[in-house]
Amino acid sequence: MVTDELRRSLEAFIQAEIGADLALDEVHDSDGHAGLTFLFSTRDSATKTRHGEYVLKIPPKGVARHGNTDVYRQAPLLRALHAADLPVPRVPWAGAQEQWFGVPFIVMERLPGRTYFVWDPHSSFERSPAAAGPLWRQAVEVLPRFHQFDWRRELKNWQAPEPLIDQISRWRKIYLHAPEPRWIEQAEGVEALLLKTMPDDAPIGLYHGDYQPGNILYADGRLTGVIDWEISGIGDCLLDIGWLMMVADPANWVEAWHSIYPPTPEEIRDIYEQRMGQRYAAIPWYQAFAGYRLASIGCLNVKLHRKGQRHDPIWENMGLCLSKMFERAREILAGGRA
Repeated sequence: MVTDELRRSLEAFIQAEIGADLALDEVHDSDGHAGLTFLFSTRDSATKTRHGEYVLKIPPKGVARHGNTDVYRQAPLLRALHAADLPVPRVPWAGAQEQWFGVPFIVMERLPGRTYFVWDPHSSFERSPAAAGPLWRQAVEVLPRFHQFDWRRELKNWQAPEPLIDQISRWRKIYLHAPEPRWIEQAEGVEALLLKTMPDDAPIGLYHGDYQPGNILYADGRLTGVIDWEISGIGDCLLDIGWLMMVADPANWVEAWHSIYPPTPEEIRDIYEQRMGQRYAAIPWYQAFAGYRLASIGCLNVKLHRKGQRHDPIWENMGLCLSKMFERAREILAGGRA
């Protein structure tokens, strides 16, 4: 929520850091970011003309700075990726101190375009296979560039690689919040299969963590940037291709809530492996893991929504699919078709 305090802080920041002859033009919440992300613009104080457009990310006050609330950790990552000519926003300003907003912050230049929320795209996107197909394909085609990024050299002090077993085990405390006992039973079964079949030869690299067209900007049908790196890290980078395949897989969804005209998971995998220049036998495991992760997240968020603690109607729809996600993950791990 945009407060008077935030407006005053932005005014002072703009005058001191962006330009003394500039003023705050507009500021509003960015959709889908729980009040952590704000879009603002500046204007020339004399002529009143628009000067620049930016994105401000700040964590909630009084919350431990870890994971998606450790906003400042994105600054060195995005700066390194931008320097490597990868499609991410430029970060001209960032601070670990609390001088301007009472919390650490990053300010990015706003890229053109709009994200493609695959379950219910904005009306500016045409709902047809011919229009949706290229958006999905561009998302797949650019992903290997991020996975081939030389993190050992460019991000050597950013984060140590996270063991895959830690990635698996962290979700138990999340899915145990499920309001429906059946979901917990399914989650425990999938977790056991994941641990039993865990791969040990996947490439280690940078992963986004929520890689799908809803975190990608498109303008006039062209990919302009990959955004929302809050849960990124160093680890098994096949996490991203598995997640993208899971989002596209119709077996995870119901008629009332499903991805709009995605490629098949097989097509996504083929494009990715061609761009990477090799095959990865473990990709189906990561697709199953993605379904387990999203369903586990859903267990908590559906509970919060139903109890009125965090109102988000999207989880009414996601809740229809959680059992299917767990079942699809189990099927893949048990040797079914990915």
